[in-house]
Amino acid sequence: MTQPNLPHEESTGRRRDIAMRYPAPSQVSMEGETDKLDIAANSLRDPVHFRGRILEPLLFREALSALYAVVSADFRYVPKDRTAYMAYQRLRKSSAKAAPWQAQQAYFDWLADHDPLAWFILDPVITVHPDALFFEVFSKDEGCYARLRFDREAFATEGDPVYGTTNIDFSESFYSGLQDLREFRISHLTVGTDAVALEHAGGETAVEKKVGIPLSWLRGFLQLQSAGLLPRTVIRMEAVDLYNLLRHLRLHADRKKGGRAIRVELTPGEPVRLVLEPWNKVLPLAMVYKGLKPRIIRIWGRRRLMLLERILPFATEVHMHLCGSGLPTWFTVKAGPATFTLAVTGFTASDWSRACTFDLLMPRRDDNTTELQAVIAHLDTHFAVTVDQLSKALKLKKAAIMEAVQRGCQQGLLFMEDKVCRRRPLTEQPLMGEDLRFRNPDERRAYDLLAAGAVSIESENTVFGVGTELVGKVIAATEQREYRPLLTLDDEGRARKAECTCPKFRKHGLKQGPCPHLTALRLFHITEEDKRARGKNRVLVETRTYTKRRGEGELVYQLSLDRRQVRTRWGPRDGDLRLQNLHFESTDAARAAFLQSADRLESKGFLNLSSR
Repeated sequence: MTQPNLPHEESTGRRRDIAMRYPAPSQVSMEGETDKLDIAANSLRDPVHFRGRILEPLLFREALSALYAVVSADFRYVPKDRTAYMAYQRLRKSSAKAAPWQAQQAYFDWLADHDPLAWFILDPVITVHPDALFFEVFSKDEGCYARLRFDREAFATEGDPVYGTTNIDFSESFYSGLQDLREFRISHLTVGTDAVALEHAGGETAVEKKVGIPLSWLRGFLQLQSAGLLPRTVIRMEAVDLYNLLRHLRLHADRKKGGRAIRVELTPGEPVRLVLEPWNKVLPLAMVYKGLKPRIIRIWGRRRLMLLERILPFATEVHMHLCGSGLPTWFTVKAGPATFTLAVTGFTASDWSRACTFDLLMPRRDDNTTELQAVIAHLDTHFAVTVDQLSKALKLKKAAIMEAVQRGCQQGLLFMEDKVCRRRPLTEQPLMGEDLRFRNPDERRAYDLLAAGAVSIESENTVFGVGTELVGKVIAATEQREYRPLLTLDDEGRARKAECTCPKFRKHGLKQGPCPHLTALRLFHITEEDKRARGKNRVLVETRTYTKRRGEGELVYQLSLDRRQVRTRWGPRDGDLRLQNLHFESTDAARAAFLQSADRLESKGFLNLSSR
């Protein structure tokens, strides 16, 4: 038994209790030539009801199976250590003389304390609206969010539905029964409080659950949903393109060096290309990129795309929504009346260096403003409305509506689907509070230091092949101390090395997460990068790498600015690079030459590998 590498919040016991009660477990039963799917809803919430005949049973089976794959997925890296083994030995020794049922109970108690999500999945949320049914889940490793939409055309509706949102029982036994659905049999679906009786023929009584959900899990769920409002680049793919990508990943194991990303190359006027690192396997798409500026966007955690395998045979359209390197990515698979959306975080693990980047895009307030209340009141009666329609109906500016909707998503009250805003309370009460605003007290302290202007960068140096080395200074006024955090970021913005002179780092290192001074330095660097991108700050040391595909090979240019010196390396990838050094009389002249060379390369269609 290996103990997963749980987030820091879980180890500190910061959780939120969610109670659920079902009249009986969800079940799949057979009566003659008819399959009956009875999905039990949470009776502690407002009643929701839907009944109808499933017109495409195979599609329904495979789509729900893909949903179950996401809700039970855990792609976290498990380091090799003896901690879990020693805990197992202590548990075995303490229960050596106990009865079998006592030993089993001791194991479950230990598992509930140390890894509450190891044997339990959070039941999906279902939303019944006039035009569609929605199932929403979040993976155990906090890295994947999935939404399954069934248009009402997928069912022959029976009776009058009761619209709303609730939890449904989605156990392993129900998943197993789901595999027995067949196309030649008639299948009926019933969702709601009357889907099953309080005590059915099997003698099973009500199922009650009280789950302590880690706050980091809940926070990631809400933030990934609110990210649906971020600007995106939409790439259209054929189903066979996604199949070829998954096939190559299945047949080739990852390597330790050379990169593990999917590189999306966007060159104006040319087909979009997917490049699989480190093999440099090129998968050209049929779509031609019509943007004005060449871009490269990297996607990490690509093994999570295997979760789309079961829905892929039914796919008619596939779209990839890109926010940027290291930011959330959406894959939308259209399969007739069903639409499966898989959203993945920038990295499989919620890496703090990139998570901070994403947090800066999110609103920091969680109060119910008058705008948010007006949006909720309108959606309670109209169910699905675009932002433009909300702005027109409520007579508010679009910016105010966008902020209100994003805040509603972060509180679990709303969700966005293809630019359409929908009412969906994730829990009975809004999810607000300081516990969800920050991951832990150290992160809150980092934001306080940043707001107080106590953070500065003493030196910043870009080293070719290593990344950016930062040396910061943080003045902690309450402690009357000055700390020196040091941070090394690779070209993708991930933290490769971190040190600090504070007592917490000297005692624990990074075992309990980064100290507030390292987090504050990372946040400050992000804001400085944003100023540079807008031309408000000059850079004296910088390195950029450009690439252009030539047949089966690549031509690489590396431009380095070091104050009054500009260094250029160029040549084929994986070959010997030629070198040119130019010295200038001033830093302004060197920077002008550096930017002129960069502009010339971009005008010739070279892609900037260093852009994020």
